[in-house]
Amino acid sequence: MSKKRRDNLIWGVILIAIGLLFLLDNMGYDAWEFIFKFWPLILIIWGADKLYYGLKDRQAAKQEVAEKQHRDKEDEG
Repeated sequence: MSKKRRDNLIWGVILIAIGLLFLLDNMGYDAWEFIFKFWPLILIIWGADKLYYGLKDRQAAKQEVAEKQHRDKEDEG
């Protein structure tokens, strides 16, 4: 998944979540209390996302370098 597509997906989920919070608040549910109680969970999920995709991008970069070295070696031989 490309970075731009992943960013769009994340922002879409964030906007839906905010919309749901406002909707629940308008319906009489105290959704903000829940958010204030569990806001560190947002940081944990965000950090896990950054870690996962950072490691995935790093692995892909290493694989590209290895493939390039392999092609260069074949071209020499």
